[in-house]
Amino acid sequence: MRRTAQSAETCSLRELGFVRTNKGFHVIVRSTTQFFLELPRAHKRLFALTIDCSLCILAVWVAYYLRLGEWIAFNDHSFAMVEATLIAVAISIPLFIRFGLYRAIFRYAGWAAQGAIIRAMCVYTLVYATIFSTNLLPTIGRALGFDVDPSLVGIPGVPRTIGLMQPLLLFVFVGGSRALARNLLGGRYESMRRDGKMPKVMIYGAGSSGRQLAAALANSHEMKVLGFFDDDTTLHGSTLNGQMIYPSEDLLRVVTRNKVSDILLAIPSATRIRRNEIIDLARNAKVNIRTLPGVMELAQGRVTVSDLRELDIEDLLGRDAVAPHHILMTKNITGKTVLVTGAGGSIGSELCRQILLLNPQLLLLVERSEFGLYTIHQELEKKLADRPDMTGRVIPLLASVNDEARMRAIMQAWTPHTLYHAAAYKHVPLVEHNPAEGVMNNVFGTLTTAKVAEECGVRDFVLISTDKAVRPTNVMGTTKRVAEMVLQALAANGSETRFSMVRFGNVLGSSGSVVPLFRKQIREGGPITITHKEITRYFMTIPEAAQLVIQAGAMAAGGEVFVLDMGDPVKIIDLAHKMIELSGLKLRSDSHPNGDIAIDVVGLRPGEKLYEELLIGDNPVATNHPRVMKANETFLRWSKLIAELSILTAAMGKNDITKLRRKLNELVPEFKPDGEVVDWIHMELAS
Repeated sequence: MRRTAQSAETCSLRELGFVRTNKGFHVIVRSTTQFFLELPRAHKRLFALTIDCSLCILAVWVAYYLRLGEWIAFNDHSFAMVEATLIAVAISIPLFIRFGLYRAIFRYAGWAAQGAIIRAMCVYTLVYATIFSTNLLPTIGRALGFDVDPSLVGIPGVPRTIGLMQPLLLFVFVGGSRALARNLLGGRYESMRRDGKMPKVMIYGAGSSGRQLAAALANSHEMKVLGFFDDDTTLHGSTLNGQMIYPSEDLLRVVTRNKVSDILLAIPSATRIRRNEIIDLARNAKVNIRTLPGVMELAQGRVTVSDLRELDIEDLLGRDAVAPHHILMTKNITGKTVLVTGAGGSIGSELCRQILLLNPQLLLLVERSEFGLYTIHQELEKKLADRPDMTGRVIPLLASVNDEARMRAIMQAWTPHTLYHAAAYKHVPLVEHNPAEGVMNNVFGTLTTAKVAEECGVRDFVLISTDKAVRPTNVMGTTKRVAEMVLQALAANGSETRFSMVRFGNVLGSSGSVVPLFRKQIREGGPITITHKEITRYFMTIPEAAQLVIQAGAMAAGGEVFVLDMGDPVKIIDLAHKMIELSGLKLRSDSHPNGDIAIDVVGLRPGEKLYEELLIGDNPVATNHPRVMKANETFLRWSKLIAELSILTAAMGKNDITKLRRKLNELVPEFKPDGEVVDWIHMELAS
């Protein structure tokens, strides 16, 4: 029974391509040809000469067989056959040397080399046939005017036809050996040259994705796969398509021994913790790391080389995503008309991608940047063309959220069920230098859109907020907190529209994130600039943030401030170090002056905080989702808030930035500006 079970296991491994036996015959041939290619040239010529001597012997033996109809052992006609063989070697080898057969490079042997063989064999045939054939020499003698006694011609015991058959056979054998050498060695030499130029890589993961990736690389000739690593102990020591599978413990040894330049991670279903462990192991080996997308991204088809991407900082900072709740994802979207403001931004565009996958009846893209709107619209239209299972329509609309008439026309035309408000100015220093515009867009743009949505019967309105709204030190964060208060007040005023807001920190790769800036600085050779060594931020991947926004909005009853679980905060200087390492570079510092990229500390910018928070109070309430909480934040009632907003409007109209900041401070008492007014117009007029 035990043997049967083992046989069954071996069979299943063979069916998957895993073999525990030695490598196949083709591997032996490849190794042998590579051995000959690496020999010194003198050794190669000696080997070729030895082969030609052997072919002379073979040609004599085969000629005897063709003449007598049976294989004759050398000891049966020892003297005659040995004599015929020795004469063949004595004539052929000097001729071959004279005609340059051993100067030619066999792997490049073309028509010129074949011509040299033909000329040498013509002379050889003439001499050899003259010696062994009785008819030929008398004929030549008569042609030259003298007689040759036939009894004096030939070798006793050697059939006279051997003198003609042996040269013909030798010509075939020598010519064939050169052609075979050209095909075997030439192809292998080119393969060795190509392989020598290609990066040597190992694939981590011998599962389905790893096998498909290896097959794709074998056909693409972009990289040379030397083997696999895998965590499955039952596969260690096996071969997969002729390549060995090693345990992860051998990674450093195997990489160093084989001069591996890249490790390709083909483990899309691995947890984030395990991926980070593998990444740390590979980083210690000083190799580049590339990865395949997650299992969800690969579910639609086979793995190709184009699926490979450079390992990004998201692979280290991101967490294992919680599977989205299907009911929450579809509740406000599937079969409904959905509107997204700021659709061309990093958060807005990802929201649009996620929404389209949930098959809305209609998706309205509202964006005032023509290029941003064009880009996301083209991307979504391509997705619709490639995926016949997605049934929604997409309409791009140029509009500003401050244009009340335009927003009303849009919502009256299509009466959206759900609206995601992602339009905002989010760059802290820019808003600090242009505070009036920040207030206009973030506060009054939200107010205008919310009032029109309420008027047009929008059922759900979700504001994309930020952790910078908590105890803000800058105008941007303060305006987002006031925007939250606008929706809280409208919800408490008995609105039939369910207003809610979702607050979270930085998203990796967004337009306002440090990650794209660091990437650019690394590409340019540095330095990476950070504002303070102790500055920390929360980070989340854009897809995870978008999914959580959709799910949080679906849980809203009206007026909630949802807070996303952002995990642990990350020190920006640690982020910079990791990005340098992931780029295959070294940090340049006083202790390592020969490094590649330096880090410069330039000081905090206007309005920038060292630490960000997600809650004003300390009393969050859990929800049905493990990554979403509800904050209990105080706010002004609508009657009080609208009067305060009128004063804010008047300050903006006069460009009275001092009064504007003072009013923002009254609306958000937690607002603690850390410097003087830096509005460009205000400073210019004051100078």
